[in-house]
Amino acid sequence: MTSKSMLLSVSLAVAAALASASVSARTEIQNKGSDTLVNVAQSWAEQYGKINPDVAVAVSGGGSGTGIAAMINGTVDIANSSRKMKDKEIAEAKAKGHDPIEHIVGYDALAIFVNKSFPADSMAITDLAKIYGRGGVSKWSELGITIPGCKDEIVVVSRQNNSGTYAYFQEAVLGEKGKFRQGTLDMHGSKDVADLVEKTPCAIGYSGLAYATDHLKALCISPEKGKPCVKPTEDTAFDGTYPIARPLFMYTDGVPKDDTKKYMDWIKSDVGQCIVAKEGYAPIKKVSCK
Repeated sequence: MTSKSMLLSVSLAVAAALASASVSARTEIQNKGSDTLVNVAQSWAEQYGKINPDVAVAVSGGGSGTGIAAMINGTVDIANSSRKMKDKEIAEAKAKGHDPIEHIVGYDALAIFVNKSFPADSMAITDLAKIYGRGGVSKWSELGITIPGCKDEIVVVSRQNNSGTYAYFQEAVLGEKGKFRQGTLDMHGSKDVADLVEKTPCAIGYSGLAYATDHLKALCISPEKGKPCVKPTEDTAFDGTYPIARPLFMYTDGVPKDDTKKYMDWIKSDVGQCIVAKEGYAPIKKVSCK
């Protein structure tokens, strides 16, 4: 080998080593869980990568239960959840040497979606309980409702039971001991709920407010018949006046440190919270966004 070739070979080896060191020095934060939060989590990750390219945030969905299970097993840095972790889940995590710390990162109005042809604009939670609960109603006519293009049978659209949205809806609408009726169509994701309701005149479904579109109707909800209803909006989610409003959570394993702390602080900053608002949820504080 000539001296010139040897010099080139050494230079390439040094460059490769430097490149490898650069890649290995990049911090990766694993973020998994709630389907409700997955879009805003991806937006956070993309924007944060632009201001801090040394940190890569890997986001995946799968439902709140999936994120919480990963937190319990210590395979994730941040778990996204649209419900609070249960006491038994926290105890299980601690038994495995992990310490879930709760962070509220936004608020959501859990919207009740119906087809655009639905004749009413509001519904009481008590009627929702009759539709979704066991021993309730199965036909729209039982609620005095006639829908164009619908043969009367209620198409009840729900979520899979590993979803935090499913768990929150069950608690808020059916009650602590309430159970879902048999025969619901259980969708994997919030977008699947919205898509099915949009195409099905007889359908009713629930999902995060961020999945509302002009092709759906989001009902105004009252606690019971005869009471004033409240529309699902960012403002009514933030102030809690919407009857099915909820906080959105991220859980870290212990008090966040180093790059995870910087990321969580940025999420709670005005910039991070403006992304929450842009994605259709309510920020945790009043922010002025361009």
